[in-house]
Amino acid sequence: QVQLVESGGGLVQPGGSLRLSCAASGFIFSTHPMSWYRQFPGKERELVAQITATGLTTNYGDSVKGRFTISRDNAKNTVYLQMSSMKPEDTAVYYCKSTYLTNYWGQGTQVTVSS
Repeated sequence: QVQLVESGGGLVQPGGSLRLSCAASGFIFSTHPMSWYRQFPGKERELVAQITATGLTTNYGDSVKGRFTISRDNAKNTVYLQMSSMKPEDTAVYYCKSTYLTNYWGQGTQVTVSS
């Protein structure tokens, strides 16, 4: 079965860094583009970053460009989101997702940026 398990969230001060991980199973991970989304309270999930199956190409939302980096390790079936220079407005629940799998989400991991 498809499974996506996000981890690495927590509390960080403005300007700090966190690295999120997403362990995937139940599909051929190395052939799937992967994405990170985040969800603010009462809002729809928004796309944060996307990476192609090989990791050759990445795309970022304007609000995180230059601060966040998406990467993947196909041997470990894991996608990462390195977050730096974090701002309070980055506070959200973060989710990973396969671009090809419409209906599958993990539990998410909470990221809180606060002094």
